[in-house]
Amino acid sequence: MRRVFGILTFLALPVLGGTSLAAQEAAAAETAPDPVTEVVTEPVADTPALPLVDSAEVTLDEFLWVKRPIVVFADADADPRFVEQLRFLESDIEELLLRDVVILLDTAPKERSALRKKLRPRGFMLALIDKDGEVKLRKPAPWTVREITRSIDKWPTRQQEIRVELGKE
Repeated sequence: MRRVFGILTFLALPVLGGTSLAAQEAAAAETAPDPVTEVVTEPVADTPALPLVDSAEVTLDEFLWVKRPIVVFADADADPRFVEQLRFLESDIEELLLRDVVILLDTAPKERSALRKKLRPRGFMLALIDKDGEVKLRKPAPWTVREITRSIDKWPTRQQEIRVELGKE
């Protein structure tokens, strides 16, 4: 009977807040490298985060000649088009960052943010704005990153950036 009680105590220690010897050995085995099967790997670089900003907190003037705002409007966070647009944007963050894009989100039509007053969306709307502050495109449906970047790459300011990057200017 004492043996059974001793085994139960040994196994119950983690439940009571203590650490059993078996648990300690298991933890040590997980952290200790195995010299036979040890593989040296490089740490995986973190993928960059999508630059999301609440539109109530900013104005377009803050991004003038610095960033290209993409404004995503919806009447609610649960709008399927809004959810799909965010999924599209998160699919290729690097391409958006390469083009100095910042994403402005507005899903609160009752708050009447400055962006809502300026752009006057009806339900879902995607607006692409250039660094010069000009609204280049308005879309009533979600766009993929490929569609967005192809549009941006045609703008004169982006064409100039490409020429500078290539050293032709």
